[in-house]
Amino acid sequence: MADISDRTVAILATNGFEQSELESPMKALKDAGATVHVISPGGGEIRGWSGDDWGTNVKVDHTLDAVKSAEYDALMLPGGQINPDILRANPDAVTFVRAFWDAKKPIGAICHAPWLLIEAEIIEGRDVTSYHSIRKDVENAGGRWQDSEVVCDKGLVTSRSPDDLPAFNAKLIEEIAEGRHRSRAA
Repeated sequence: MADISDRTVAILATNGFEQSELESPMKALKDAGATVHVISPGGGEIRGWSGDDWGTNVKVDHTLDAVKSAEYDALMLPGGQINPDILRANPDAVTFVRAFWDAKKPIGAICHAPWLLIEAEIIEGRDVTSYHSIRKDVENAGGRWQDSEVVCDKGLVTSRSPDDLPAFNAKLIEEIAEGRHRSRAA
């Protein structure tokens, strides 16, 4: 596993995140040495979704209005249906996501999280995957959807579901380790 002990990663989430899609990448990133902060529009704790009901709470490290993308080397976006749907309607969250892309920093998005990438106008012309039910959303936004466990296009790492977490985590860590300032020419 790559050593990313000199990197700081933001996880942007709110209530309704898919429990495993936040916790598994967070653990993998920390195990690889990264400093990881959970960022949310509100403070305190956010509650996950697990299976058919609410999951457990996760502590918010910083509120969205208290951080800048420049403080982080990469961004991870967990899915679930509720979490990315709430965040994509939040202009500050969308701006935060877009700032990582504009700065050529790695972004990981799993399951329904590509909704945020669509709202931030990042998907067009990119190879991506997502949960199958938002395939048409991705394609309508100009993304080239693939049915693969992990797809990476110039630092944009996407996966379909919790089943893909091992591949997603490994590829995201690899992208973070390789560096932040890759060319993203179309």
